[in-house]
Amino acid sequence: MNIVILAAGKGTRMHSNQPKVLHEIGAKAILGHVITCAKALNPQRIIVVYGFGGETVREAFAQENITWVNQAEQHGTGHAVQQAASHLDADANALILLGDVPLVDIEACKNLVDKLIISW
Repeated sequence: MNIVILAAGKGTRMHSNQPKVLHEIGAKAILGHVITCAKALNPQRIIVVYGFGGETVREAFAQENITWVNQAEQHGTGHAVQQAASHLDADANALILLGDVPLVDIEACKNLVDKLIISW
């Protein structure tokens, strides 16, 4: 399984110059929570699509084993997924997570993945 995390958005409603995925909740960047969830699923690959504040986002997670994909122009969620498509393993299922949704339940993701893999 590959996991794609969409983290390119600017977050204009947050009224901040900081990328929204770097804002902290519980002393941890929002994107950090999503990466923790992704890693718990033991994927072959984690791909993060970044955009606004790109290098700052990459630097914040430089220690992680992540494939980084730049979405230079943000044209929506579907476009972000398209940017990651060429980095997906051909023989793997893909799970897409949102980089600005930090409270994704790991057990819920595991259950979803287990059900999807069985049905394939």
